[in-house]
Order: sequence, then C-alpha cells, then structure tokens
Amino acid sequence: MAARQPQYSRGMRSPISCLVLASAGAALVSCSRSTPDPAAPPQRAEPLPARGGGSAVGPAGPAGSGATPAEGSPRSAAPASPGGGPVSPVLTGEAAMGDWTTDAPGVRRKLVPDDMPAPYATVSVDNESTIVPRPAGALPRVPEGFTVELLTTDVTRPRMIRTAPNGDIFVVESAAGRVKVVRGADRAAGPEQVQVFATGLRQPFGIGFYPAAAPRWVYVANTDSVVRFPYADGDLTARGPAEPIIDTISGGGRLRGGGHWTRDLVFSGDGSKMYVSVGSRSNVSDDAQEARRARIFEYTPDGKNERVYATGIRNPVGLAVHPRSHELWTSVNERDELGDHLVPDYITRVRDGGFYGWPWFYIGAHQDPRHPGKHPELRDHVIVPDVLLQSHSASLGMMFYTGTQFPPEYRLQAFAAEHGSWNRARRTGYKVIWAVVKDGVPTGEYVDFMTGLVTAEGNVWGRPVAVTQTPQGALVVSDDGGNCLWRIRYVGAGK
Repeated sequence: MAARQPQYSRGMRSPISCLVLASAGAALVSCSRSTPDPAAPPQRAEPLPARGGGSAVGPAGPAGSGATPAEGSPRSAAPASPGGGPVSPVLTGEAAMGDWTTDAPGVRRKLVPDDMPAPYATVSVDNESTIVPRPAGALPRVPEGFTVELLTTDVTRPRMIRTAPNGDIFVVESAAGRVKVVRGADRAAGPEQVQVFATGLRQPFGIGFYPAAAPRWVYVANTDSVVRFPYADGDLTARGPAEPIIDTISGGGRLRGGGHWTRDLVFSGDGSKMYVSVGSRSNVSDDAQEARRARIFEYTPDGKNERVYATGIRNPVGLAVHPRSHELWTSVNERDELGDHLVPDYITRVRDGGFYGWPWFYIGAHQDPRHPGKHPELRDHVIVPDVLLQSHSASLGMMFYTGTQFPPEYRLQAFAAEHGSWNRARRTGYKVIWAVVKDGVPTGEYVDFMTGLVTAEGNVWGRPVAVTQTPQGALVVSDDGGNCLWRIRYVGAGK
C-alpha cells in the first residue's frame, strides 16, 4: 500500500500569535496525504507522443477508463468556454462536495463555511489510493480548445516544478534527492535536453531563483534546511556546491506518523524577503513538537532576520506571490479524521501576522472537537481562507498564470495541483484546478481544469503535484503517480 505524503501548515505573529507560538506543539497522529512508497521502484508512463483534445460537455469518466458519473452528478454542466460558449453553473453546498465522478473540465464550485457538516457526520475512512499504470490510450481531460501532451517521462516522481527566467524548467525529484533541468519544453518534438542539475539533497521540494530577473542563485528547500547553488543563465548543472542558508527548519519524515516533510519557498515581489513554509508534524496535536511547525517563516534572502509571518496553517505545501499585488498566497492541506467533508483544504492570501486556526479551530471559529474548550481567546481571531476546496483533496503546488498563449480570461488566475484524497470514502482531488481571481481578489469559486486520472474501478494513474508555465505560455503539470510531465496548450475553440 502506498505511503501517505506528509503535509504542513502556517504560522502567525502579533501578540495573539506569540501566545500561539508559546503553546503550540505536536506529534503526528496518523494522517498525511498518500504518495507512492519512496522505496518502491517507480512506474513510468510510456514515452509516446501522447496528445489529447478538449473534453466532452459535462462530467464523465476518465479518458479510456469507461467510468461514468455518479447518480446525481451535474450532467448538464458545460465546460467554461474561452471561445464564448456556455459556462458551467456554479455548484454550491452539497453539490459542490462531489467526488471524482463529478469532475470534468469547466465544472465550477464554490464552498462556504456554512456548507460544512458537523464533525463525524460520516465515519473517518482509510481509503488509500492504488497507483496503476496509465490505461492504454488514456489521457487527462482538458477544456474544449486545449490539448494535453506527454512532455517527458525522463523524471522520477517529479514534485515541485518552476521555470527559470531563461525558460528552463527545474524539476525537483524529492525521493531521489536531486533536481533536474528540462530544456526546450515548448518544442513540438519534446524537450531538447533533460539534465541533472544537483544531487545529494534531503527530501527537497521548494525551489526558487534569486534575484528574479537575472538569477545568481538557485535556492532549494530541503525538509530541514534551505541551501543555494551558484547559477548563471543557461546552467544545466550547478557550478558550485550547495551553500547552507538556513539550518533551523524542523524536518519531517515521509511515512504515516512522520510529519509533513515538504518545504516550499518564494521571494517577495521586491526581492527583499524570502518566505519558507513548514507543515505540522501531526494531524492535530498541540504538544511541544509543533513549536516551529504549521507556519510560514519570513527571512531576508541571506537566510537571516527570521520572523514568523503567519501561523495556524496545517500544511502550506505551495507558495506563490501575486504578480501585481505582490501578496503572498498559499495552497493548504487541512486536517483529517473528522469525516468525508471536513476539513476543506484551501487556497488563500496570507495575512502578515494572521492566525488560520490549526490545531484548535478550523475555517473560522469552528472548534476542533479533539481540543474542546482550548484557547477561547483566539476564536474570534481565526482568519477564514479565501477559497475552500473539497475536503482531503491534498492541494499542493500553485502558480499564477501570466502567459498569453491561453485565452485572456485565464491570465492572473491561480492554478493549483490537487494530489488526491485518502481520508474520504469516495475519492476527490487527482486534478488541476484554477481559482477565480478578479482584480487580484479571489471570488471563492474554483474550476476543474485537468481531470480524468482515476479509473472506473477507482484506481489512480496520475497524481498532479505542481504547475508551471513555459516561455510560450503552455501549462506544465508534474505527475508523481505517472512519473511524467504533462504539457497543456490552447489550440483554439472547436479544435
């Protein structure tokens, strides 16, 4: 059975956050998101020139799987159409909590705190996903007018991916402890080159380039540290050894009970700050082991001047900075074992000094029943996140689309990879979504973009981890279940 993938949360500041910091702590109680066993041999998708067009109208089973929508699924929903066609109605309430059989490109959802059921409304289940080879002829499903192609299989359980200013895509292979560079991601024939950039890392995940316009360093977030490699434009291998920048990060293991291990990093818009996310060690404990967990730290780019930027975020796996407002955003895995529809994962702007509830509260002033009566003084200070997602989706890497290859309505929208559930009777996640942003402000809606990675039997052949874009504006998705990178391009309505 696949081991679960650890996740994490954020931190907080101000007099209230100081109180939280003084009393926070914990050890992992059992749940993290599922991921393939790092000791097992990787499965690889066939390196063929796979290509798929837009999806059919309305939700349907994965391509090549024979799956059909569950009874009561929104069959009338049409994909959001960049060409001016019909747009899906927004699913709300219970209808928005559907599973993978109700997913399809263009399906829109909006969840609000009042939609949440009471704790334990359903039994907490252990429904680990089984990773299977990609079915013959199967491809992810994407909106009408888009095409999806298998970019490369020359990667091993790819995790975070980010694009350097020169267009090279840096791919973090966490299980292998290394970083690769994919050059030529826009070429019709596939990448020009895939090269190992650095090895010898400890469960790396986050990666960034500094300074942004003309980088001299590639930063990598290990599970317990941040290091940087000297870099010049076009380097395919590190031109020097790793330089330790931060060595005080609380590390986490991979397996159940071992803590959320991924650490992401991004730089502020003006380049003066570096943000590093650290997930909780546990599902919902508050003992001393959580003292430096479930928070986002702020540093200067040299790794000095540490302060806690925000707290109470269980596992802020992905970080991103909005290109115009320069606000910090995060993609978060919330807690488990309260039932199928608790607690919603989320995407949100991060408020400096903000407290997001973990472990005592969730989604505002909702007290976690495993901490009855604790910290009533914090109840009214819990920030409600901007975009609530289907519970247990395991939202990981995120980015803002800044290209021009997609239709204009996609620009500056927040894309996120949903790795997929384990603590839910019927699977959710296993897709790429985009959160609707208007004038820099999230509306609370989100839209399915790439789906179809679950078979009719409920097995899984793809698990999105992160998203980035190519110089020409195609979207690239890392898939550690299929051991590949996918490329999504817009080819025009009706094609």
